[in-house]
Amino acid sequence: MTNKNRTTLYIGVTNDLPRRVWEHRTHYHINSFTAKYNLEYCVYYEFFPDIEQAIEREKQLKRWNRNKKDMLINSMNSMWNDLWEDIQM
Repeated sequence: MTNKNRTTLYIGVTNDLPRRVWEHRTHYHINSFTAKYNLEYCVYYEFFPDIEQAIEREKQLKRWNRNKKDMLINSMNSMWNDLWEDIQM
């Protein structure tokens, strides 16, 4: 997730991507990090067959520097478009 100016990134794990992105977009959890920084745009996601793999990948990405995260996003979504419409399908 990122904000309008693409200045802050949030990485997380969920078992229901459409629901979780909706929660971020609507600031459902009003005191959350994503609400505080207006992180309403999903610009990258990955799917995994089991939660253990997803959590390990989340930890890996969180250790990366910003430049490396940006390159990963660019590899899938070079315009940093909001993927909300794709996720809902």
